[in-house]
Formats: sequence, structure tokens, C-alpha cells
Amino acid sequence: MPVLDIADFAAAIPDYKPIVGLDPGEKTIGVAVSDVTLTVASPLALIRKSKFTEDAETLFKLMDSRKAAGIVIGLPMNMDGSEGVRCQSNRAFGRNLLRLNPNLPITFWDERLSTAAVTRVLIEEHDVNRKRRAEVVDKMAAGWILQGALERMRALRPGAI
Repeated sequence: MPVLDIADFAAAIPDYKPIVGLDPGEKTIGVAVSDVTLTVASPLALIRKSKFTEDAETLFKLMDSRKAAGIVIGLPMNMDGSEGVRCQSNRAFGRNLLRLNPNLPITFWDERLSTAAVTRVLIEEHDVNRKRRAEVVDKMAAGWILQGALERMRALRPGAI
């Protein structure tokens, strides 16, 4: 299965199956999961990057434990809409996941400013210190990314659960 646009991705997800959202960074991968109705995204885990195959194995174990049926990967677009090096890296990450699991539905979601938005909420609304922010910001950004994709999917699948 190739990487899908959001509409095809929404159609490929079976009813009552959650999906995961990823915020791949240079050192970590933030992971979030949806509920089975694809309504709410929740931060789940932080994978500290090592070798790709080990990272993928950890991710697939998390997905299996939640019975997740697809992946939304954040795409850090430039403010002008162009794609930079991080976008290319995240696209390669998605392609590599597909090599390991060719039937897995995967899509990308524009994550511009997700980390900045999450950081602002942690500072302004929760007064979280710098050390604690470093521990939670990536998985919360994954939740932000996934929530945006879920809202778009809901608009594409009216009446679906």
C-alpha cells in the first residue's frame, strides 16, 4: 500500500480501530493514539531513537497493544508551504515503515507550528518547567498532529464512527 492522501487513508481505516500519530524528531519519536471512534487523540509514548528497525519494532508493538490500524506522520512544512530536509526525512521514515509492513495505511499531516503550540500551552497554561517540557513535548505534539488529522477525517467521513 502506498502512502495515502488523507481521504484515502480515512477510507482505509476499519471501523472501531484506533490510529497512531507520530512526531518524528532527530532524537525521539512522539507517539499518540486515538480512541476507537477516531474522535480524540491522546499522547501515548516517547520512543528514543536508535536503529530504525528497533524503533519500528517498538512502534509496531505499541500499535499491536492498542490494535491500531494506521499511522499519521507529522510533516514539518516550511511556513511558505515548501518542504525542507525534515519533511524529506519524515517521508523516508514513512516509506521505510511501509517496507516492513506493506499493508499498513500511512498518511502525512502538516504539522506546522505543532511543537510551538504545545510548548506555549505547557508554559502559559500549565507552567511546566523546561526539563519536564522536554520529556512531554514530542508526544504531546504527536497528539496535536493526530487530532488535526482526526478532525479532517471526521469531515471526510460524515456519519462514520
